[in-house]
Amino acid sequence: MTVVAPDPTRTVPLPLREQADVRDRWLTQRLLDVLPGLMDRAGIDLWIVVGREYNEDPVLATLLPATWLSARRRTILLLHRSDDGVTPAAVSRYPVGQFLPAWTAAAGGGEPAERAQWAEVRRFVEQADPGRIGVDVSEHFALADGLSHTEHRLLTEALGPYADRVVSAERLAVGWLETRLPEEIAALHAMNRLAHQVIAEAFSSAVVTVGTTTALDVAWWIRQRFHDLGVDPWFQPSVLLQRAGVPLVEEQSTLLPGVPYDAVVEPGDLLHCDVGLSSLGLRTDTQRNAYVLRPGETAAPAGLRAAMAAANRLQELTAAALLPGRTGNEVLATARAAAAAEGIDGDVYSHPIGFHGHGAGPAIGQWDQQHGVPGAGDYPVHSDTAYALELAVRRPVPEWDGQCVRLGLEEGVALTGAGVEYLDGRQTGFILLLSS
Repeated sequence: MTVVAPDPTRTVPLPLREQADVRDRWLTQRLLDVLPGLMDRAGIDLWIVVGREYNEDPVLATLLPATWLSARRRTILLLHRSDDGVTPAAVSRYPVGQFLPAWTAAAGGGEPAERAQWAEVRRFVEQADPGRIGVDVSEHFALADGLSHTEHRLLTEALGPYADRVVSAERLAVGWLETRLPEEIAALHAMNRLAHQVIAEAFSSAVVTVGTTTALDVAWWIRQRFHDLGVDPWFQPSVLLQRAGVPLVEEQSTLLPGVPYDAVVEPGDLLHCDVGLSSLGLRTDTQRNAYVLRPGETAAPAGLRAAMAAANRLQELTAAALLPGRTGNEVLATARAAAAAEGIDGDVYSHPIGFHGHGAGPAIGQWDQQHGVPGAGDYPVHSDTAYALELAVRRPVPEWDGQCVRLGLEEGVALTGAGVEYLDGRQTGFILLLSS
């Protein structure tokens, strides 16, 4: 009988069993095809990832089988680089998916399980004799800093003289988390398509009754819709309003909408949403905008359309600056300089996305750090990665008596050898809502 592998692009979400099959297949492929090159790039011969149940290293969760929803007791994974590739071994009380079982409690010879487990780690290291042993400690990336204080102490004690070979696995951990398989990018296309469909439905007369529905109602509708579809949000969706006569307010050195978050949607309002969903162990992050037509209008005011065009142009300038080898800070500086040259008043605060919403990799600005992000912004851009291209522009709207609007956009993009591609396209025009 021929078994057909599940296709993650067929639909999102897949049934849970099919999702597990896809995720486990991806993990095998990543261990075989992705990890060896990343270990060579980082100069690490043995990567040790340790976590205890409910206190997992963020990296550990990306190495476990799909049916493992957490570590079990103490789970120790050893990834050894050799001429034949990477040997994945588990020093764990229970078998760990694709990892070779390197120890069982019964093999401890009567020793306490914890002591026997660490003794097996030492024996493995002695046999492998690695020059550099990577562990997950990092000053700049929380996702690469998952080795707890206790586990670090116990590991150091177990390694004895080999502890002198321990180095930070920051670059390896970040590389593992940020690198995307072609199949993962295809799945992200499908996931972003679903996010876009839900947003279009939320910003429609099927959900919004102008004069009755509040922005908060729409936000909760989006979350409920995700739940009903079988996907989870990775943050609470938000919907914000801007309207003529209610100017932006300054908050923490930035301008934000002054309309209350629970205000009723009215004709002439500009609606903005920020949503992100989770499926197949991956995340999306999307911001899009809608306009509520006033009686007699067939399009958003020209001033708002000009703001959308400026935001789209800032997307293009940022995407053009997103080149492998540049640091996140260099991408930010290049994009901002190009925007200034064209008279665009805006901010860029894009970020990697994948296993985590605010993923590991180069920070390309933050909303409150437009001159560079020390540490995370100094990390270089690599190919075969995905980003949330997130930014905002400020622009006066003549039809609103010159009142300034802040128009935020956020779209998923993938960076491959072919360049930057939008994941299921981008918004270039407002979603339009009728007043009645």
